[in-house]
Amino acid sequence: MNGPLPLPQERGAALLSVLLLVAVMAVISAAALDRLMLATRIAASAATVDQGRAYAFAAEEIAMRRVGDLVKRDPAKLTLAGDWLGREFTLPLPVGTARARLVDANNCFNLNSLVAETAPDIFQQRASAIGQFTELMVLLGIDRGEAMAIAGAAADWIDSDGKEGPLGAEDGVYRAMDPAYLPANRPMADISELRAVRGVSGKIYAQLKPWICALPVTEPTRLNVNTLAPEQAALIAMLLPGKLSLADARAALAARPAGGYGSSVRFWEARVFEGRKPSGEAAEQAGVNSRWLELTTKVSMGDGFLTAQSLIDAYGGAPVAGQAHPAIVRRDWGEDE
Repeated sequence: MNGPLPLPQERGAALLSVLLLVAVMAVISAAALDRLMLATRIAASAATVDQGRAYAFAAEEIAMRRVGDLVKRDPAKLTLAGDWLGREFTLPLPVGTARARLVDANNCFNLNSLVAETAPDIFQQRASAIGQFTELMVLLGIDRGEAMAIAGAAADWIDSDGKEGPLGAEDGVYRAMDPAYLPANRPMADISELRAVRGVSGKIYAQLKPWICALPVTEPTRLNVNTLAPEQAALIAMLLPGKLSLADARAALAARPAGGYGSSVRFWEARVFEGRKPSGEAAEQAGVNSRWLELTTKVSMGDGFLTAQSLIDAYGGAPVAGQAHPAIVRRDWGEDE
């Protein structure tokens, strides 16, 4: 015997339950599918990054072979011969493109030269470098008083002690800021650290960025007059504070022999320097060789972009060129600009 038939309202409730269950399952399925798609994209992105890094490593190997050839050709000097400086070369890739460019990383003001390492991990201010940094800023159009304050604060940022130097800034100054922080009291790892130094505004940092570097040594800036462009004349003028105009420094670089200068002595013998020779220490800062070179590699694969900046020690850690193979000493990863 059959049971009683369900009432109409009961049949409606059952249908509503079924529809609700279907809706819930649809939402769960959509969420699961969305997570699956996200996981797939993340995996694909990770694979793209890994492949891009592999291409960047390949570019480094090519660049170091090129640097090794440049060193072998003449360990005593590095010139523009071979059209290598700033020249972009493309790597043949099965998918995407990779472009690499090699520049002279010696031709900049090394922020870490503001101090001298007098003992292991003990850094004291170098007055001559502070004066040169001040002069460079003045040549770039920054007010002298402001430039002196920034140079003093930058030296205090790196030196080991907690005592404020002339026009400097130490813990007390940065504790009073909002938000508060403390100076590093060690050499800078990247030029972006300068932005944290008292008095360095975004505008000033943008002015200085093309002219500064943070090399992994505290030695005074050692320029290569064989690769310096006339547009970089301010780096030469800063070696003779108040004695050499930008125009004269530019003229000295423009008069460079086709094969480059054989020695810094020959450079300082240029007519424009008559009657205004630099001191012995400053004179040695204009050299004819380059220890530091920087490789910028930009990889593009579909929608993915990767930029690698590799600092190359052409001396390979040896005291002079030609005694060891070039080596990568620092590598920074970022996005394509």
